[in-house]
Amino acid sequence: MNILISGGTGFLGSAFSDEIIKRYYQTGKEVAITWLTRDTSQAHPDTVSLMTYDELAKTDNRYDVIMNLAGAGIADSRWSDERKEALLASRIKPTESLLAFIARTPNKPKLLLSGSAIGWYGTQGDKPLTESSGFETDFSHRLCEDWEQLALKATEYGVPVAIVRTGVVIHPSGGMLGKLLTPFKFGVGGQLGDGQQIMSWVSRDDWVGAAIFIIEQHLADKIETHNNTLSTTSDTPALVYNLTAPNPVTNHKFTKDVGAWLHRPTIFTLPEFLLKLMFGEMSTLLIDGQKVLPQALLDAGYEFEQPTLETALAEQS
Repeated sequence: MNILISGGTGFLGSAFSDEIIKRYYQTGKEVAITWLTRDTSQAHPDTVSLMTYDELAKTDNRYDVIMNLAGAGIADSRWSDERKEALLASRIKPTESLLAFIARTPNKPKLLLSGSAIGWYGTQGDKPLTESSGFETDFSHRLCEDWEQLALKATEYGVPVAIVRTGVVIHPSGGMLGKLLTPFKFGVGGQLGDGQQIMSWVSRDDWVGAAIFIIEQHLADKIETHNNTLSTTSDTPALVYNLTAPNPVTNHKFTKDVGAWLHRPTIFTLPEFLLKLMFGEMSTLLIDGQKVLPQALLDAGYEFEQPTLETALAEQS
């Protein structure tokens, strides 16, 4: 199996590449990974090939699966107008390059797995949200919706699409948990606001496991729809999956569990007004929760290795 990944050097793409290469090697299956990049001089595993976007525009390589994961971190800096434009461009431009490749290649991939986020649902408090739920319009929704709708154009060329709406990914090497380790280790970690906002999270191991599960289900023609079909102008399948653990937690519980895991106190609280002052509009990511459930994955038979926050943190010890 040949897999092309935009965003392969990132927090999720690199972990996915390592795991699927390991799994396929152990079972005697062949897999080749190519990362799309703008700089082929960057460090990368010997088991991975690099390709520039300019080379993509000319190549006649055949790929069974394309993974579209490129995109700047939405929580990396304050949302100025310039930053919002950069966030959108970092998602749209790579997707356009992939679509151009799909349009011209005679050997169509069997699946486009395209990234998105649970921000698509907007702020809906503690209302349970599955793949069939609606949305509230805000910046996060618009960003995800523009990205998803562009990726869905692959169905016009006969390529099935799986949209993965990712929650907060838990792993100490990066993401939210990686950023929180230093203050927590110094004993100044604490809850955000009143701590009752719901956090829909997923361990990085389960994100990778679920992505592999989705790919293998599609390639084996074992896909079944579970109220997770997306509307397109084509008859080619387009499905959406929430990549979150089945047990979301409040920010208060997350704070206490991380503190217990690190054996550090969690007595501090960052009040809501201070978060809004510090982060502006982006503070919605910290203050307003979302209770997003992985119903389509569960219905399809995926079994989470780390279904609770306690088990996810214990695996990192």
